[in-house]
Amino acid sequence: MDIRQRLPFALLGIDSDSGSEFINDHLYRYCGQEGITSTRAKSYRKNDNCFVEQKKYSVVRRAVGYLRYDTEEELLTLNDLYQHLRLYTNFFHPTMKLLEKTRNGSKVTKSMTLQRRLTGECLHQHTCLTNERKVLEGHYAKLNPAQLKRQITRLQQKLLRLNTLK
Repeated sequence: MDIRQRLPFALLGIDSDSGSEFINDHLYRYCGQEGITSTRAKSYRKNDNCFVEQKKYSVVRRAVGYLRYDTEEELLTLNDLYQHLRLYTNFFHPTMKLLEKTRNGSKVTKSMTLQRRLTGECLHQHTCLTNERKVLEGHYAKLNPAQLKRQITRLQQKLLRLNTLK
Protein backbone atom coordinates (compact mmCIF):
# COMPACT_ATOMS: atom_id res chain seq x y z
CA MET A 1 0.00 0.00 0.00
CA ASP A 2 1.29 3.44 -0.93
CA ILE A 3 2.20 5.68 2.02
CA ARG A 4 -0.01 8.44 0.64
CA GLN A 5 -3.08 6.18 0.86
CA ARG A 6 -2.48 5.68 4.59
CA LEU A 7 -2.36 9.41 5.35
CA PRO A 8 -5.59 10.98 6.61
CA PHE A 9 -4.75 14.21 4.78
CA ALA A 10 -3.24 15.30 1.47
CA LEU A 11 0.53 15.15 1.12
CA LEU A 12 1.67 18.62 0.10
CA GLY A 13 5.42 18.35 0.42
CA ILE A 14 8.44 16.23 1.25
CA ASP A 15 11.30 17.72 3.26
CA SER A 16 14.08 15.16 2.94
CA ASP A 17 17.64 14.81 4.05
CA SER A 18 20.35 15.94 1.61
CA GLY A 19 21.70 12.44 1.10
CA SER A 20 21.73 10.78 -2.32
CA GLU A 21 19.36 8.09 -0.98
CA PHE A 22 16.70 10.82 -0.84
CA ILE A 23 17.67 13.33 -3.51
CA ASN A 24 17.55 11.45 -6.82
CA ASP A 25 15.84 11.41 -10.21
CA HIS A 26 13.11 9.03 -9.03
CA LEU A 27 12.00 11.29 -6.19
CA TYR A 28 12.29 14.41 -8.35
CA ARG A 29 10.13 12.90 -11.12
CA TYR A 30 7.61 11.50 -8.65
CA CYS A 31 7.17 14.85 -6.91
CA GLY A 32 6.81 16.62 -10.26
CA GLN A 33 4.19 14.18 -11.55
CA GLU A 34 2.18 14.26 -8.33
CA GLY A 35 2.42 18.02 -7.70
CA ILE A 36 4.32 17.57 -4.43
CA THR A 37 6.77 20.24 -3.24
CA SER A 38 10.19 18.77 -2.54
CA THR A 39 12.67 20.58 -0.30
CA ARG A 40 15.88 19.45 1.33
CA ALA A 41 17.96 20.25 4.37
CA LYS A 42 21.12 22.28 3.93
CA SER A 43 24.34 20.31 3.59
CA TYR A 44 26.39 19.98 6.77
CA ARG A 45 23.63 21.54 8.88
CA LYS A 46 22.48 18.60 10.95
CA ASN A 47 20.22 20.76 13.14
CA ASP A 48 18.04 21.64 10.13
CA ASN A 49 16.58 18.17 10.30
CA CYS A 50 16.76 17.59 14.04
CA PHE A 51 13.25 16.22 14.48
CA VAL A 52 13.78 13.58 11.82
CA GLU A 53 17.13 12.62 13.31
CA GLN A 54 15.54 12.41 16.76
CA LYS A 55 12.86 10.03 15.46
CA LYS A 56 15.48 7.89 13.75
CA TYR A 57 16.78 6.98 17.20
CA SER A 58 13.75 7.23 19.45
CA VAL A 59 11.47 5.24 17.15
CA VAL A 60 13.38 3.28 14.52
CA ARG A 61 16.65 2.35 16.23
CA ARG A 62 14.98 1.53 19.54
CA ALA A 63 12.55 -0.74 17.72
CA VAL A 64 14.85 -2.58 15.30
CA GLY A 65 18.38 -1.86 16.49
CA TYR A 66 21.43 -1.57 14.26
CA LEU A 67 21.56 -5.06 12.78
CA ARG A 68 21.62 -5.60 9.02
CA TYR A 69 18.36 -7.03 7.70
CA ASP A 70 18.79 -8.13 4.10
CA THR A 71 16.65 -11.20 3.43
CA GLU A 72 13.17 -11.25 1.92
CA GLU A 73 11.64 -12.63 5.13
CA GLU A 74 13.33 -9.93 7.22
CA LEU A 75 11.99 -7.28 4.85
CA LEU A 76 8.44 -8.60 5.19
CA THR A 77 8.81 -8.75 8.98
CA LEU A 78 10.20 -5.19 9.07
CA ASN A 79 7.30 -3.92 6.96
CA ASP A 80 4.81 -5.61 9.28
CA LEU A 81 6.62 -4.21 12.33
CA TYR A 82 6.61 -0.69 10.89
CA GLN A 83 2.84 -0.89 10.26
CA HIS A 84 2.20 -1.62 13.94
CA LEU A 85 4.90 0.78 15.16
CA ARG A 86 3.43 3.62 13.08
CA LEU A 87 0.04 3.20 14.74
CA TYR A 88 1.46 2.74 18.23
CA THR A 89 3.74 5.78 17.96
CA ASN A 90 1.36 8.20 16.26
CA PHE A 91 -1.72 7.39 18.33
CA PHE A 92 -0.30 6.62 21.78
CA HIS A 93 3.03 8.41 22.24
CA PRO A 94 3.84 12.12 22.44
CA THR A 95 6.01 13.05 19.50
CA MET A 96 7.47 16.50 20.15
CA LYS A 97 9.42 18.25 22.84
CA LEU A 98 7.40 19.74 25.67
CA LEU A 99 6.08 23.15 24.66
CA GLU A 100 4.08 23.90 27.78
CA LYS A 101 2.13 22.13 30.47
CA THR A 102 -1.24 22.98 31.87
CA ARG A 103 -2.90 22.04 35.13
CA ASN A 104 -6.58 21.25 35.41
CA GLY A 105 -7.15 20.47 39.06
CA SER A 106 -4.79 17.60 39.89
CA LYS A 107 -4.34 16.59 36.24
CA VAL A 108 -1.25 17.95 34.46
CA THR A 109 -1.22 17.84 30.66
CA LYS A 110 2.31 17.91 29.25
CA SER A 111 2.58 16.54 25.72
CA MET A 112 0.31 15.56 22.88
CA THR A 113 0.27 12.55 20.65
CA LEU A 114 0.30 13.22 16.93
CA GLN A 115 -3.31 12.03 16.70
CA ARG A 116 -4.48 14.45 19.42
CA ARG A 117 -2.55 17.29 17.82
CA LEU A 118 -4.12 16.66 14.41
CA THR A 119 -7.65 16.33 15.76
CA GLY A 120 -7.46 19.70 17.49
CA GLU A 121 -7.24 18.53 21.09
CA CYS A 122 -3.96 20.30 21.73
CA LEU A 123 -3.34 23.26 23.98
CA HIS A 124 -3.79 25.86 21.26
CA GLN A 125 -6.89 24.21 19.73
CA HIS A 126 -5.56 23.83 16.18
CA THR A 127 -8.40 22.87 13.90
CA CYS A 128 -8.45 20.00 11.48
CA LEU A 129 -10.73 19.46 8.51
CA THR A 130 -13.75 17.40 9.49
CA ASN A 131 -13.16 14.51 7.05
CA GLU A 132 -9.58 14.00 8.25
CA ARG A 133 -10.70 14.33 11.84
CA LYS A 134 -13.37 11.65 11.35
CA VAL A 135 -10.84 9.31 9.73
CA LEU A 136 -8.39 9.73 12.62
CA GLU A 137 -11.05 9.38 15.32
CA GLY A 138 -12.49 6.28 13.65
CA HIS A 139 -9.06 4.74 13.34
CA TYR A 140 -8.22 5.57 16.96
CA ALA A 141 -11.43 3.95 18.22
CA LYS A 142 -10.43 0.62 16.63
CA LEU A 143 -6.95 0.49 18.18
CA ASN A 144 -5.87 -1.37 21.31
CA PRO A 145 -2.48 -0.12 22.57
CA ALA A 146 -1.74 -3.27 24.59
CA GLN A 147 -2.42 -5.50 21.60
CA LEU A 148 -0.27 -3.28 19.34
CA LYS A 149 2.59 -3.45 21.84
CA ARG A 150 2.35 -7.26 22.02
CA GLN A 151 2.44 -7.50 18.22
CA ILE A 152 5.45 -5.15 18.06
CA THR A 153 7.31 -7.24 20.65
CA ARG A 154 6.46 -10.48 18.80
CA LEU A 155 7.74 -9.05 15.51
CA GLN A 156 10.92 -7.70 17.16
CA GLN A 157 11.65 -11.17 18.54
CA LYS A 158 10.99 -12.73 15.14
CA LEU A 159 13.37 -10.24 13.50
CA LEU A 160 16.14 -11.08 15.98
CA ARG A 161 15.52 -14.80 15.50
CA LEU A 162 15.73 -14.43 11.71
CA ASN A 163 18.94 -12.45 12.00
CA THR A 164 20.65 -15.03 14.25
CA LEU A 165 19.74 -17.86 11.85
CA LYS A 166 21.81 -16.29 9.03
